Amino acid sequence: MKSLPLLSLIVFAPWAGAVVLAFVGRHVGANANRTIALLSSFSTLALAGVALASFDPAAVGYQFTERHAWISALHVDYHLGLDGLSLLLVLLTGIISPLCLLASWRVGRCPRAFGMLFLLLQGAALGVFLALDFFHWFVFWELSLVPAFFLIKIWGGPGASRAAYQFVIYTLAGGACMLLGFAALYVATGTLNFTELAQLAAAGELAPKLATLGTFWPQVVFVGVLLGLAVKVPLFPFHTWLPPAYAEAPTGVSMFLTGVMSKMGVYGFLRILWPLFPEPLHAAAPCLLWLALGGVVLGAFAAMKQTDLKRMIAYSSINHLSYCLLALFAVAGASKPDAAAAALSGTLLQMFNHGLSAAALFACVGIIEARSGGPRGLNDFGGLRTVTPLFAGFCGIALFSSLGLPGLNGFVGEFLIFRGVFGLAPWAAGVACLGLLATALFLLTFWQRVFHGPVAAGVAAFRDLDRVEFLTLLPLVILMFLLGVLPQIVIALFNPLVTAWAANLP
Repeated sequence: MKSLPLLSLIVFAPWAGAVVLAFVGRHVGANANRTIALLSSFSTLALAGVALASFDPAAVGYQFTERHAWISALHVDYHLGLDGLSLLLVLLTGIISPLCLLASWRVGRCPRAFGMLFLLLQGAALGVFLALDFFHWFVFWELSLVPAFFLIKIWGGPGASRAAYQFVIYTLAGGACMLLGFAALYVATGTLNFTELAQLAAAGELAPKLATLGTFWPQVVFVGVLLGLAVKVPLFPFHTWLPPAYAEAPTGVSMFLTGVMSKMGVYGFLRILWPLFPEPLHAAAPCLLWLALGGVVLGAFAAMKQTDLKRMIAYSSINHLSYCLLALFAVAGASKPDAAAAALSGTLLQMFNHGLSAAALFACVGIIEARSGGPRGLNDFGGLRTVTPLFAGFCGIALFSSLGLPGLNGFVGEFLIFRGVFGLAPWAAGVACLGLLATALFLLTFWQRVFHGPVAAGVAAFRDLDRVEFLTLLPLVILMFLLGVLPQIVIALFNPLVTAWAANLP
């Protein structure tokens, strides 16, 4: 096991599947192409299971590390590592990705190209979660935009072209800000390695080195990196690209965007911004708290105003991820280890749980859209519970999970976040409760309008879940119940890491 480049296999196995599709897929049928893509996507979950079997949660540092000299002139190494945070997101990617391909099983337009692009996107996201040197981390970060752009533009809805360009322009602009920031870091320190930069920051040496470039360079670099990550999450008010991108993307791609790609930004806050810039982050925390609250409250109220079900879930995603940012900025602004540990545990758990529930909701909206032949308005349906009881049950579980109903996975993460934020910034937690109220209102409205009441015209002909749709939703529903009752299954992976973070707050 020690000689096996396990992390490299995790990253590049989906890309190997894309290569197989490129050369073999042209000689086989559409279903064979779909099967090759699905099996290649399952490689992440299989290899993550191998890593999980040998992973030691008590070891706070990186495990399964791989480091090889790459570009010696720039002191760039090929460096991969896995800790509790990375393992959590690799597992999430391994669960969500095959389900996205199952949800896309009936994509009729060139399934081989769809599978190739999706596997490229999956591998790029995994590279972001495992790379420990900014050079190839940024390559993976930017490379993820390419397949996502084409998946949205080619297989998306009527407004897909505009949404795809908006998505790329926003994220490229954020990436450019981050690239300039790290260029300054390299000039000042001579390294792009995350662990070495974090050690310099912990010793109080990073800011003085940046200050040699100019008095305000520590703040300028911090803002550049912050903007790059804020666009990806997205942090309010950098969120305007997200609703059209999620709404116009095909169902499987929407599932991946919300389930995995949105976590790349939160991951960057935890892996880069917080360790490297503790003092600027502490100083900016009061302002950033207000922006996070904007996402929590305004995101929920914006979802209330939507009649397009897909846009409603997109705004709901902004609301739920803003809880993670609220917790991070509250921890950055006040040093209380017990409350900080609860907030950070809630953040990591919320990232995982939101990936499950939001992916399930997008899958459900995709099923409704497929049955109706296109319409997906809040007022276009009614009485689905009578016509499709199994589908109604699965969708109801996903809705109540997203709402945070006790007994389902969404409750525990939100509870820990509010437990921590109340101990760090009580006023912010109080304001954020408005977001919880609005979330309950729009999700219950979804449930009531679509599934209850008299059967709407055209709905009577809807069929219940078929085998592929059932297999797409069943694993997510099982995990919602399992993690709602036994959240320690996931918490155990990162609890020692979070305890160490909380004990070493600046």
